[in-house]
Amino acid sequence: MALKRIGQVLIDLGLIDEGQLAAMLEEQTTRGGELLGKVGLSLGFFSEDQLGEALAEQWGTTFVTLYDRAIPPEVQKLISEPMAQLYRVIPLSLQDNRLTVATSEPQKIQIADELRTFLGYDIVNCVATEAEIQKAIDKYYSADTESVESIVESMEADSELALAAAAATREGPTDLTSVEALAESAPVRKLLNMVLLLAIRDGASDIHFEPFEQEFRIRLKSEGVLQEMVPPPKHLAFAITTRIKVMANLDIAERRLPQDGRIELNVGGHPVDLRVSVLPTLFGESVVMRVLDRGVVSLDLNKVGMGQAMLRQFREVIQRPNGIVLVTGPTGSGKTTTLYSALSELNDVEDKLITTEDPVEYDIDGIVQVPIDASIGNTFAACLRAILRQDPDRILVGEIRDVETADIAIQASLTGHMVFSTLHTNDAPATVTRLRDMGVQPFLITATVEAILAQRLVRRICAGCREEVIPGADIVADLELTSDQLATKKFYRGKGCDKCNRTGYKGRLGLYELLIMNDEMRDLIVRNASTEELRETARKHGMVTLRDSGMLAVFDGQTTAEEVIRETILEA
Repeated sequence: MALKRIGQVLIDLGLIDEGQLAAMLEEQTTRGGELLGKVGLSLGFFSEDQLGEALAEQWGTTFVTLYDRAIPPEVQKLISEPMAQLYRVIPLSLQDNRLTVATSEPQKIQIADELRTFLGYDIVNCVATEAEIQKAIDKYYSADTESVESIVESMEADSELALAAAAATREGPTDLTSVEALAESAPVRKLLNMVLLLAIRDGASDIHFEPFEQEFRIRLKSEGVLQEMVPPPKHLAFAITTRIKVMANLDIAERRLPQDGRIELNVGGHPVDLRVSVLPTLFGESVVMRVLDRGVVSLDLNKVGMGQAMLRQFREVIQRPNGIVLVTGPTGSGKTTTLYSALSELNDVEDKLITTEDPVEYDIDGIVQVPIDASIGNTFAACLRAILRQDPDRILVGEIRDVETADIAIQASLTGHMVFSTLHTNDAPATVTRLRDMGVQPFLITATVEAILAQRLVRRICAGCREEVIPGADIVADLELTSDQLATKKFYRGKGCDKCNRTGYKGRLGLYELLIMNDEMRDLIVRNASTEELRETARKHGMVTLRDSGMLAVFDGQTTAEEVIRETILEA
């Protein structure tokens, strides 16, 4: 049965008339599609309570007030503070596996599905005002906030959980029933939910679950650096890894082979993908989850952090009708984001763009994206051959891993396509040597490669606690700083504050090195010149190296000398 529109519900309840509805619709168009109920609320046509009653009527549920309602502690603890804050819900009652929650946005029907996934209960929605939900969060969660530490403490004291874990991990044939029961137990669910929500809220890129002989560690990678959380009891390592495997639809009976999976969530209103990698080790299964938060990524070349001069050069290159543009750097250096940003800028209705990736990380409307699956023979090379029969204008190959993929990419370029791809090399000039070592003929490199962009990510100094500092003797030696630079330039660091969790860093900054091919560079490549010769010639033609790019960021007070030393090498 189709839902009534909220405007019609408001009229039926006598809260507005046709003229006011017309005024609300007109105002909504000027506000970029803001929810109609909030538009009417801001215009003063009705109160927040009246809007809540209308939403309850629209969705066939009840409107509740929270100020005079007592919530049992055992029910309140079912939803942690991070979950309440992200989803803007308050638990009200639990009966027959049905958890009733109050929300001010019943139209977000996916929230009930996500809570069901996290908590294991059927979810029933009631409607309350946003103001009352915020007051309830302040009342019930601010005084005694549940944390990972408190959950771990309760798990350590839970003797029944310890016995269940011992039974599930007993030697001999695996009892899948007891294993599944352990993985679905409330404490295990609660801990994993808390870790996932904290990681997503804090913008972590990876979550590591690592079994060792004496402990089970959980570490979050944020801004390129791992930070350890309070370790859960060692005997629950199997339960936690099994719960992750259940969520990723992996084989929980298989503990001897590596497995890869994916968990798709919607957290706080935006989609989050978790790429799961399970690796058998000496003391159990190690799990790493890569967090791909599609809601916060910004696929815009203006925001990747290139200088204006380099950005103009890069834009000119990617607009060319054919050729190869390579982006290089280690894992986690932002290569994919840079390439996606370039493709988003080129995403025009007049051109056909096709990508082949392992895996597809971000969905972009208007671009045909093909996932790689080597287990069934769908490799980069096989996919690329098929893509060329799809009449593309621009192609993204996730990574050039072998000479076969390189050769097909070169043929695609020679037949009038612009090809984007990535390689793992230390810097831009070394990419040419890497292609030669793979078996690509030098004349093909010179005929197709238009530009090579090397990049790194360094941590940005926290603006809240930045202070001037005098570099130590080891820093001066590593960076080969001159006395003139020491006298005229300022160096900074982050002292550490609440905003940056005492790390001194907040956010990350890109360092870039752009090598653009010219006749002199092509001549050197054909003559099999060394990496050092290529680098020197590129610098002569204006290429700013990664180390120089880092030093500019240091002198601008954006990052520290230690970060630049950690992420870049000194060129010969």
